[in-house]
Amino acid sequence: MKTKQTVTEDPSEATPLELSDGDCNEEEIEAPVKTKRSKPADTEDEEGMVYRPVKLSRNDLYRPPTADELNQLKEAESLFHCSLLKMQMEELLKEVALSEHRKRQIDSFLQTVTRLMQSVPESPEVDVSDLSWLSGEVKVPFLLIPKITKGKFHMAPPASVDLIGSYPLGTCTKPHVMVDMAVTIPTDVLHPKDVLNQRYPRKRALYLTGLAQHLASSSAIGTMHYSCLHGNRLRPVLLLTPAEKDSSSFTVRVHVCLPPGFFKPNRFHPQRNNIRTEWYTGLQTTHSASTDLTVNGISLARKPDSTVPSLEDFHNAFQVVFVDPSGHLNLCADMTTCTYKRLQHEASLSMQFWDNPTVDGFQCLLMTPKPMIRTSDHVFQLCELAKLQGSCKKLNLLNELMDRSGDYIHAVLPFILSLLLQGLDQRIYLLTHSLSSDPKWPVDSEAPKYKTQPPLTFGLLLKPEFADSVLERGPPADNLKAVEFRQLWGPRSELRRFQDGAMTEAVLWDGKSTCQKRLVPRQIITHLLDLHADVPDSCVRYVGTMVDDVIATGSEVPSTGEDESLVVIQAFDDLSRKLWKLEDLPLSITAVQGAHPALRYSQVFPPRPLKLDYSFFDRDKISRSLLPKEAKPCPAYITPIKVICHMEGSGKWPHDRLAVCHIRAAFHIKLGELLKKHHNYTCRPCPTHLDVWKDGFVFRIQVAYHREPQILRESVNAEGLLVVRDNEEARALEMATIHKPLLTSTLHGLQQQHPCFGAVCRLAKRWLGAQLFSDDITEDTADLLVASLFLQPAPFTPPSSPQVGFLRFLHLLSSFDWRNNPLIVNLNDQLTAADYTEIKNEFMASRESLPVMFIATPKDKKLSLWTKQAPSIQMLQRVMVVATESLKVLEHQLIDGSQPQDVRVIMRPPLDDYDVVIHLNPKQVPLLNHAVDPPVVTFSRGVMSHKAAPPGGPLPVVDYNPVSVYLAELRDAFGDLALFFCDPYGGTVIVVLWKPKAFEPAPFKTSQVSARSVKVTGDQANTIPNVEAILEDFHVMGKGLVKSVEAKTEKWSV
Repeated sequence: MKTKQTVTEDPSEATPLELSDGDCNEEEIEAPVKTKRSKPADTEDEEGMVYRPVKLSRNDLYRPPTADELNQLKEAESLFHCSLLKMQMEELLKEVALSEHRKRQIDSFLQTVTRLMQSVPESPEVDVSDLSWLSGEVKVPFLLIPKITKGKFHMAPPASVDLIGSYPLGTCTKPHVMVDMAVTIPTDVLHPKDVLNQRYPRKRALYLTGLAQHLASSSAIGTMHYSCLHGNRLRPVLLLTPAEKDSSSFTVRVHVCLPPGFFKPNRFHPQRNNIRTEWYTGLQTTHSASTDLTVNGISLARKPDSTVPSLEDFHNAFQVVFVDPSGHLNLCADMTTCTYKRLQHEASLSMQFWDNPTVDGFQCLLMTPKPMIRTSDHVFQLCELAKLQGSCKKLNLLNELMDRSGDYIHAVLPFILSLLLQGLDQRIYLLTHSLSSDPKWPVDSEAPKYKTQPPLTFGLLLKPEFADSVLERGPPADNLKAVEFRQLWGPRSELRRFQDGAMTEAVLWDGKSTCQKRLVPRQIITHLLDLHADVPDSCVRYVGTMVDDVIATGSEVPSTGEDESLVVIQAFDDLSRKLWKLEDLPLSITAVQGAHPALRYSQVFPPRPLKLDYSFFDRDKISRSLLPKEAKPCPAYITPIKVICHMEGSGKWPHDRLAVCHIRAAFHIKLGELLKKHHNYTCRPCPTHLDVWKDGFVFRIQVAYHREPQILRESVNAEGLLVVRDNEEARALEMATIHKPLLTSTLHGLQQQHPCFGAVCRLAKRWLGAQLFSDDITEDTADLLVASLFLQPAPFTPPSSPQVGFLRFLHLLSSFDWRNNPLIVNLNDQLTAADYTEIKNEFMASRESLPVMFIATPKDKKLSLWTKQAPSIQMLQRVMVVATESLKVLEHQLIDGSQPQDVRVIMRPPLDDYDVVIHLNPKQVPLLNHAVDPPVVTFSRGVMSHKAAPPGGPLPVVDYNPVSVYLAELRDAFGDLALFFCDPYGGTVIVVLWKPKAFEPAPFKTSQVSARSVKVTGDQANTIPNVEAILEDFHVMGKGLVKSVEAKTEKWSV
């Protein structure tokens, strides 16, 4: 039941709300910690408070807790994980509660509105369809379909004006303060037969219009707009704001309602029809069946009489049933099954996260927004809503149209949802849709048409194991359900024989590559809507995979890297088996581990098997290797796939670092000889590694000895004592041979659990590279950031599509509090709640000495090895700013179909902020075809397409990228003067940012005159960077690669 509070003017009849000012003053006097500044009496409020510390005696400090305090401590212990969470909740409630000053403003305005409404003049009685008594300043907030209905109407002062809703209950919250006011229509305006043919809804709209016309003449009223309650056009409301400077701080929503008990409740029985079909259509037809959905409803009616409908009656009329205490009103009449399932899903997730001590429930459940585009795996929209009128006709929804006064969108929505649920079935966990927004329009405008509503938006929460299946297998041909299957799928259903001998109905969808299979749900949705609801494909805007295009390759069969990664892993597995089987080695192999992103599905553009065009190369006679010809473009970039081969420990291993290097080089030679002998693989041994040309890939094998990092840390001092000291060389070797292989195998396992993990990594790293951040957020760091989205997805479920995972990645980068919190990535679920607490305590104790971006893993709880070198605090701030803007732009594009659809805009960095732009020759950029905006004209790079190399043959040029080499030389020569950035995936520019401190004059030293000029002032000689010479050096160092050097600023002026 609604709680009402009457607004009155007589102080003797004032409600508790209106007397709250006095109560507040008493509290202020009694509060020992508050003092007021001396301010004029008419301006005193909470903003004048000054909070001062209170001095307490020793007895007060150490007195035992009171019974109330003990109860609060017990409550905090039983309901919250810690007292901090309780304090956060209390502070949040203080933030959203209304101040006493705001309450006084609201009460004053409510009294003014009440006086104005009680002075509404009476008008002569006219037909309901006669609107001549209205002035042209206001319109009726109702679509009059049909235009004519019986009945009389006249304006009169309201029978009562009451406050309802959250404000009188004290539960109204900021920032959008909405105060609800119920205005009761006088009984003489109504007639008992107004339940028929929309008479009462029309009289309610007319009465609301009369109130708006009367209020428009008052200077106390600021703005007036119409809206409708919960998007229901049959329930218009009037929105009022005061004519004050802070009028937007709250809104009064006026509801027009019936006198209590005016209509008999049994007139609204779910099985009764109050809309006459002949009146609505002008034809003589009969009323037929309504929706039949099974929902376990709830009734709050304790002692219902014989006139009260049963729950079964409500089930037959509504999808969700929750009956009020009167037994006649279904509070969930407008709720769809999908909305209710979504509510259940969110409640279940919230309880799961709230009970998890490793999750910050307050932050993720109360402070993190969950827009549909970031929550659902796939999103699609129904545009051109006028087409849904044809859907109503095909589905024969005349009864539903009459129930909703011609609102064909809400009439057809439950049937579309039911149809899609039936078709998607096991492919989804949840189907959600956008809730109807409350339209708002000026009182002097006509009510908007239904077709002007924004597109209907739907979200799919996918089941990864079934969502991409191209086969929909139905019942056997002789089964009774086969008819239903054929009716559902229409001509797409075919009788097929399977390998097990069964003949069943089946539907086969298009899709060869993984990225094409991701669109199977789209094929299902468009087919069913076109077949059953006459909604053409052009009206469906599917945005579930739009972002995937930025990492898509291939023209005939587009791919986003999953299939190529699988080929690489299969080749690696085959090589690993062959290495294990090798004999005649001095020591046996104990482990073969991959240490390359392609072996964990996260390489942005995975290597493809290549067959070389030998006419493109010259051949070196000594090494039998291929060399690119000078006149040709740079050859295709061939990625060496790193493999760590651990040898068994033995006393044969020396304890000298140089000797270990020699032994390792000998193993590389021996492995190469055995692989050539047994498998005819072309091999090139080096002191640090062995390159193996296999199946069109180059695998770079590095032999590892588990004690070598320890040997590098050991040294003998002058006294002959053994000293163990950590150093950069040992840390680098440990990272390459221990940490990276372990990370690769762990993330490979995560990919098996979540099939879209690799694609999200590729999108994230493509964005980082395009925005010139790949040197600051390394590949390993990016993979760990993405892994955290799957291992601790709160408040979401783990992503099941690359697009939603990428959106959450941007949100993580932009919103995570890196200063005060470590990002804990619980790989293999090895960390306990106690480990989380320990990591956080250690982090806070040593915060100043730790990296600005701290990522903890089960094997790295204290140091954050992956982010120790980068990013710097300045670059992290830059990443957060760009991620925020990219997320904003991308989500707006995805959800707003009226905008130009170019998702690659977030991949194009602004170059105006840089000082120098070095333009590169596209012919010498080997990854040019992977650029954000690939060129129209491409270059032949010595590769024969769609073919893999046979065993043997000369070894190609490996790991040769002139852009990377040039960039490394620039940083080595001018790293003290500038920062250099480049997109590693086909970027054709290198941008330069001068370091501000580099241009401060420095005292002349003969050892520090490189790239500097001498400036003599009096008897003092200083040096400053010689920018003109540096720019010329940029060109000289990159001869053949650099096309031009463009200076965009003159910051070097000293």
